[in-house]
Amino acid sequence: MATIHVARDGTNIGTFSTEEIREGLSTGRFLPTDMAWEAGMPAWRPLSEVMARKPGAATPTPGTEETNVLPVAPLGESAADGGLPWELREQLGFFKAYFDTVVLVLTKPAEAFAMMKKEGDLMGPMLFALIGGCAGIIVSVLLNVGLQSIGFMADRQSAAFGMGVMGIWAVGYILLSPVLIIVGMFIASGILHLCLMIVGGARRPFETTFRVVCFSSGSTSLLSMIPFCGGLIAMVWNIVLECIGLARAHEIDTGKAVLAVLLPIIVCCGGAVLLGILGGFSALSLLPKH
Repeated sequence: MATIHVARDGTNIGTFSTEEIREGLSTGRFLPTDMAWEAGMPAWRPLSEVMARKPGAATPTPGTEETNVLPVAPLGESAADGGLPWELREQLGFFKAYFDTVVLVLTKPAEAFAMMKKEGDLMGPMLFALIGGCAGIIVSVLLNVGLQSIGFMADRQSAAFGMGVMGIWAVGYILLSPVLIIVGMFIASGILHLCLMIVGGARRPFETTFRVVCFSSGSTSLLSMIPFCGGLIAMVWNIVLECIGLARAHEIDTGKAVLAVLLPIIVCCGGAVLLGILGGFSALSLLPKH
């Protein structure tokens, strides 16, 4: 069943069925001047205009309770500029906005990145990435140290790292994590945006790519808290989110987004293979000739 997003005074009211909106217009729950958007529309339009195009618009039907309420920011030029909950943290509250955004990005990435503001500021997305990245690093490092302190995996790593050295490394890594995350976000975004330009998919500025990287990484970093396989899960899901995010944010086909995300991996793997081949030939040339 098709649903319609309804907003009033720049704040999302909720997502409703056509029947619910018809009933709401007749009872005064909704106003004709409320703004509305549904999948396929290029921009928000007045609710009365949207409903006038619906078949059977003159026949209101009793509705049901509202469902799938999603917070969005003040209306922009299009539905894609609505904004994530994190971009409404002053109204929603810091923690609610953060966790709502994490859940939305991880479970409904296509909807999340279509809703994300394409431009605005760098500090908001960076703060989001810092929270998730630092939390993931702190928990995963402490978990690793804890497992080693009780002798788990001792046969693999205890010979290389004593607990004292490991403790110093852990503290240093945690203290440096904010700097590493900030630098990593800019480097990763720069590489991705360059790859987008190469494949002809950079339809928006660098800031849009930066926002996709920050919201993807800030959400998936929390998955690294999962013992043993969390890092791998976070890495794989982050690649998936970046592909979806770039396609939605830059309004390009998924193929170009996937190619842009995988291009650095392809280049690195190709370079490694080439270096291996050259190294092999060099080694063969040094062998004594009979």
